[in-house]
Order: sequence, then C-alpha cells, then structure tokens
Amino acid sequence: MNRRQFLRGAGAGAAGALLAGCVGDDGRTVTVDYAYYNPISLVLREHGWLTEAFADTEVEVEWVLSLGSNEANEYSQSGAAQVASTAGVAALMARSNGVPITTPYVYSEPEWTALVTFADREIEGVADLEGKKVAATRGTDPYFFLLQALDEVGLSEDDVEVVHLQHPEGQSALASGDVDAWAGLDPHMAELELEHDGAELFFREPAYNTYGFLNFLDGFLADHPEDARRVIEAYERGRAWAIENPTETAGILAAESEMSEPVAERVFTARNDLSDPIPESAHRELLADLAPILEREGLVNDDADPASSVDDLLDTGFANGVN
Repeated sequence: MNRRQFLRGAGAGAAGALLAGCVGDDGRTVTVDYAYYNPISLVLREHGWLTEAFADTEVEVEWVLSLGSNEANEYSQSGAAQVASTAGVAALMARSNGVPITTPYVYSEPEWTALVTFADREIEGVADLEGKKVAATRGTDPYFFLLQALDEVGLSEDDVEVVHLQHPEGQSALASGDVDAWAGLDPHMAELELEHDGAELFFREPAYNTYGFLNFLDGFLADHPEDARRVIEAYERGRAWAIENPTETAGILAAESEMSEPVAERVFTARNDLSDPIPESAHRELLADLAPILEREGLVNDDADPASSVDDLLDTGFANGVN
C-alpha cells in the first residue's frame, strides 16, 4: 500500500501528526533491530526502505542485530532500540516484568520452532526427554515451546536438564552430542534438518509458536507517533514485497544469514505466514493461555500479572488501516 492509503486509513489526525513531523526534526536517531527470524527486517535493510521512509526528515535510522527474543528484549529494557522484534510470549514476559513495550504490529505467523534431535539419541517423543539434556534459549519462543511440550506430557522444566544457550550454540551443541535435544529456531533448525544426516524434528506443533511481534517503546509511541507510523509504513511495504517475491526474499535471508538458499526457502516459503499484521483476538487468546506458565516457571516478578499485561501489551488500533 502507498502512503496516501495509509494516511487515509489512519485518519486525518494521524495524517496531521505525520506531516508535522516531516520538518524541523531535531536530528534524532531511531534504532530498529533486524533478525534472521524476522525476514521483513532483512528486506527493509536490503532495499533501504526504512531509511527512505525518513528521507524528508533529519531522523537517522540505526540497525542493531538481535540474535534472539531475549536479546531484543534487552535492547528494549535498556532503551538501546525503540523498535525490536520478538516472539509474542517473550514480549508478554518483558511487559509483565516492567519493560515498557507495546505491540501494534505482527510481522509474521511462523512455525519457526520445534524440538530437534538425532536418530541415534533414542528420543521418539517428548516423554523421552525426562532426565535428558535439552538446549534452549531462555526467554525465547523455543524455550516456551519446550515448556508447553513438556506440560502436554505431564513434565516440567525440573524433569529435564535445560542447557541455556543462544540459538546457534544450541544447534552446535546438538550436532556435537553435548546435548540430547534442542528447542530449535529457524533458520538454524532448517539448516540442521537439511544439511546434517539423522537430524529430525521429533515434535512439531504450529499452535505453540507465538507469532512474531514488532514491539515499540511506550515513550517512543507517545512522543514520536509520526516516527512509529513511518516504521510501520515501511514494514507494510516490506511485507507486501516479500509476499509477492518469496524467492527473492529467501535469497536475502540466505545472504544475510550465510545459509544455503534451500534452507532459506524452507524457512520463508514453508514456515512463515505474513498475511495478518494487526494484533487481534487470536493473539490475545494465545498469550492469555501462556500467562500461567510464566508464573509457574518463575519467569515473571512475584508482583507481576501476566494475564492483565496481555491487554497492556497489544494495541489493535495504532496500526489500524495499514492493510
């Protein structure tokens, strides 16, 4: 969609705010993360479309790499990035623990995580993980995927030995035999699956993947809504292009992540749905179901209320009209 359509959908008041921000900016820097698990961010960097969105202002765009939702949340917590991409449940955990973020945009509905092992590890199902070493990145979607999978068979984190590693290190630990299984994340998971004999995704459940959330600092939304809208406009441009050009998008993912094109194609074309960018009831219901797990596993502060934080996190109105 073009800028005129966006402004019409957002309303005259939003249009006035946006136009007012076009001149007289004070040389601010807007810092946005990019991540291999967020293909739209890679498209925007490749084409320079986010920088182009601020071309008529004095605002500079700075990119920072997030290797996982936990790192993206650290950027938000420290204020190092105004916009960061995480899994949905990781955003809820951060918001429940006082990180001032709001999610007005969903960049993907992915199946980006599964439980991975090798055929010789004698693991056929989740119940076989009891007493085993499992690599996972605490605070990310694969970690919560693992908790949900364990809960389904009556186990908890206490019944396995979770080895907390960043996603690439988890992949390496599984391949080297240092752990028995791995709560994987694409594109590392797809690389292992396609390029290592014997690697298998022994437990998959798309409904346990908690979407890709684009999180904005509350202060950024309140103080510079015109900048935030420019970011969302650019994301809409990137989303539309990625949908229309899946092969080219997979090529960008391959180049950025230094992985093969077959791996990137599987990640993007088979495991990402970009069709619904606005937070809605499905996102709310999924996070509400996960709120008790955050409390039970001690992942939120004692005085936190994850169930109530769902409403604080999701903003269904700010980006209304962008699709």
